[in-house]
Amino acid sequence: MRLTRRESLALGAGAGLIGLLPRGASAQELTVEAVLRDPEAPVLGNPEGDVTVVEYFDYQCPYCKAMHPVLKDVLAEDGNLRLVMKDWPIFGAPSVRASQLALGAHELGTYEAAMEALMTAQGRLSQRQVDAVVSGVVPAKEALRAYRRNRKTWDGLMERNAYQAIALGFRGTPGFAVETVIYDGALDREMLKAAIAEVRRG
Repeated sequence: MRLTRRESLALGAGAGLIGLLPRGASAQELTVEAVLRDPEAPVLGNPEGDVTVVEYFDYQCPYCKAMHPVLKDVLAEDGNLRLVMKDWPIFGAPSVRASQLALGAHELGTYEAAMEALMTAQGRLSQRQVDAVVSGVVPAKEALRAYRRNRKTWDGLMERNAYQAIALGFRGTPGFAVETVIYDGALDREMLKAAIAEVRRG
């Protein structure tokens, strides 16, 4: 099974195969398993769901924020989806800080609430604003300490996420995999549901 690519704005277009990139200095390899089943990546929805949706995202990305309610609704309606969240902080230091605190919150068992707070925060964020938003869920200092306790794991996860996103040819955030089909850019509700239905039809 290999990853295939479709432009998110042309769901019905023919899919072309993505060539797997050669191993780099980090000895990473782009595989279906690495994209869909990274054991460190936070998972929302049904962990045993029959369809996996992967999102590469940035907490400051306006398209990610606009699409977030759609993802939540489809996840709640379906009940049989795995949503794998892959932090890809590309909008500077506040985005990196947001990912670090969210992953620290994951260590503390409050990932979903911290992620939700960051996704619903409006506009571009400063590092101070990121701390204030996360502190509405868990003190930012605690989240940062939790992140630093397991920094090698979380930095490794973000490195893998970035490698995969670039290898898959994403031009920015968001980027999606619906099982083995890749969508570059935001999807509206109908497109997302059609992509999921297509996977289930086999």
